[in-house]
Amino acid sequence: MTVSVDVQHWNAWQRSWDRQQAWYLPDREERFQAMLDVVEAVAGPEPRVLDLACGTGSISERLLARLPGAVSVGVDLDPALLAIARGHFAAEPRLTLVAADLTDPHWADRLPPDPFDAVVTATALHWLPADSLLRLYRDLAGLLRPGGVLLNADHAPDPGIPALNAADEAFQRRRQERERAEGVLDWAEWWESASADPLLAEQVAARRAIYGSHTDAESRSADWHVARLRESGFAEAGVVWRNVSDATVAAIR
Repeated sequence: MTVSVDVQHWNAWQRSWDRQQAWYLPDREERFQAMLDVVEAVAGPEPRVLDLACGTGSISERLLARLPGAVSVGVDLDPALLAIARGHFAAEPRLTLVAADLTDPHWADRLPPDPFDAVVTATALHWLPADSLLRLYRDLAGLLRPGGVLLNADHAPDPGIPALNAADEAFQRRRQERERAEGVLDWAEWWESASADPLLAEQVAARRAIYGSHTDAESRSADWHVARLRESGFAEAGVVWRNVSDATVAAIR
């Protein structure tokens, strides 16, 4: 009975995280589907996938549901999100979770040894400074098998369309206001709620010690990512999905 209650607890946090993220990214499921379309097309039905900055494991969950023959290694530094992922996936042998700091030049030493068919990551790498991201791209080129694919779905505004960017921002604000009236938590409220959970309070405090206010993100254009990936050892790179403000960039090793 205790196990069942624990699983339900972590499953509820996983759903809550997904809902909070979808408030910021209403087409989140669409971008995930596009990423997995590419993974399946390039790597087949049984890929070995690195879920980078995996958070609670949202991409891995969809990967494993779609491709039962897949295996995934999820990497993150956030102790609270990893606690949710470990609880949610406690009975899932196809997912291995690893705590590692992507700004540490030796982060990949914590991974299992075999090369990956695909690397996936979403709305995370904009938190890295440019020099750390460039080093990470070079690391990922070395972790992928030849012909493997990297997919980075992230904020990637086009500075050449300021009027469209402003219109999209206004539309998204109105949508968010409607959803807030329905009880959706924003980022700060979600973390306050997590800190009040006795099973997460210690991990949330540890997270705050690691990240602090966590306000130094930098969005870069899709063209910037494409150019840097080609410089980092990838044979091809290009955009495979986008909306006004975000894009998914794919690169073939």
